[in-house]
Amino acid sequence: MTHTDVTAAGTTTAGLSEAAKATARAWIDEHMAELSAWHSEIFGYGEPAWREYRSVAWYVAKLREHGFEVEEGSAGMPTAFSATWSQGEGPALLTYAEYDAVPGNSQAPVTHQQPRDGSSRFAGGHTDPHSALGISTLAGVLATKHAMEQHGIPGTLRYTGEPAEKMHGSKVVHGLRGYYDDVDAIVSFHPFYMLPLCNTARWDTQCGAYYSKVYTFLCEEPETWQLGHGDSPIPASHSAARAPGANLALTQMYSASRAMQDAILPASGGWSLTDAILTDGQATADNLPARSARIQFSWRTPDIQMAEHILAALDRNAAAVATMAHCTVEETWVARSRPGRTNHVLSTALFEELSAVGAPSYGADAVQVAQEIQRSIGIEPMERPFLDEVEQLITPQDAEAKLREMMPAWQRNWTSDDYVEMTHYAPTVRFYVSRPALKADASTPYPAWTMNAMGGIPATIDPTIETAGKTIAGTFLRLLTSPDELAAAKAEFDERTAADPMPALLPTDFAAPIDLPWPER
Repeated sequence: MTHTDVTAAGTTTAGLSEAAKATARAWIDEHMAELSAWHSEIFGYGEPAWREYRSVAWYVAKLREHGFEVEEGSAGMPTAFSATWSQGEGPALLTYAEYDAVPGNSQAPVTHQQPRDGSSRFAGGHTDPHSALGISTLAGVLATKHAMEQHGIPGTLRYTGEPAEKMHGSKVVHGLRGYYDDVDAIVSFHPFYMLPLCNTARWDTQCGAYYSKVYTFLCEEPETWQLGHGDSPIPASHSAARAPGANLALTQMYSASRAMQDAILPASGGWSLTDAILTDGQATADNLPARSARIQFSWRTPDIQMAEHILAALDRNAAAVATMAHCTVEETWVARSRPGRTNHVLSTALFEELSAVGAPSYGADAVQVAQEIQRSIGIEPMERPFLDEVEQLITPQDAEAKLREMMPAWQRNWTSDDYVEMTHYAPTVRFYVSRPALKADASTPYPAWTMNAMGGIPATIDPTIETAGKTIAGTFLRLLTSPDELAAAKAEFDERTAADPMPALLPTDFAAPIDLPWPER
């Protein structure tokens, strides 16, 4: 049956689809106050990666309340979930929630710099914001479910909870465990974060590879470093013979890797290397060598070959500094993600649905919030404070052309995000809806808290949730009633996979590193 065929009830599938979309949009309109309150709750939790305990409990309870079957702790990850709702035989469509925050970014939803009540400024806070990402997709899924029930549309909705997105932590694990198998299409959403990817879908240039690895240095036999002085009453006394220890290994690993960064890869392709030191119980200074120390390196590259080049250099450095500091080294993968696959069929379909909804519009309340933020940092309030692009659509093709202007001809992928793993299991579309962003002022840069605050203030973030939710619902209902379009998306997926096979980079039994000493709040 094609998208314009006649159903048994005498209605064209196109007519059924449009009626169902209208029902879904109306559901979101009717529930916007509730959705806004839900978002404020998740924003207020601000829980960092692998420690999103309250956030995941909230999602699990809400999904069960709305009739979903929910598996808690999916794929062995305590703050993950997998939810399913079915209504007869039909396509299976998937989207997901994210809810991890970033340590050191606590910001209250107010127009001046202030940590959330009960937290220090060093606590976690939503920056992208993942709080809006999750509530937007939840809005889309619940609106789709309501429309399916009202119009008798068969199919299955799958919804996963994806913790630790900032470290690409869960999607690679869910993929390896089969949670994206037997899905006909996946819709991946993110609030806009860099131009030109604002109110559009990705076209050819998907995100690239991302590797993240923790090196743990262990000084477990300091007594074997060297013998003590001949007159020491205690052989190898710690006051006479002190091994260099794990802290030296860590600092040497950091400095050596940073010092040779220019030599690791040519300065092209937009690759990056970042690091984080994980605390591990070394808070007391004594005259014993530090027994353990951990450092995490994460790197983003356009392709796997570049990522492997960096990996080889880091592994060599780790082995060398461990020997120098009289340590052993343990290596723990956090993530190892492949570059993404595009799907023009789904990108075209989703952008048509986004165009039907329209770009977000920021009303008088949002403008007032933006102007108050400008005053608080010493900028003369602007009559139109938001970037023009946040209230405009840009076609996937036009966004692609602008991206290519910034990239060398050989480069196929740009930046990193863990949705890329999903693109290897099912046809996937990645789209962006604007988050509030302010026009630049020549004299005063905007501090990070300003954008974080607008991500939590209802007047400025609710337009993102409304637009994204309606777009997801429209895309899902379109695909549920258009088997030919789904078949075309699958055919494109199969063709691209055959032309450029990329097997998974981690074993199927890979376990998420949930037990490392990640920040608790």
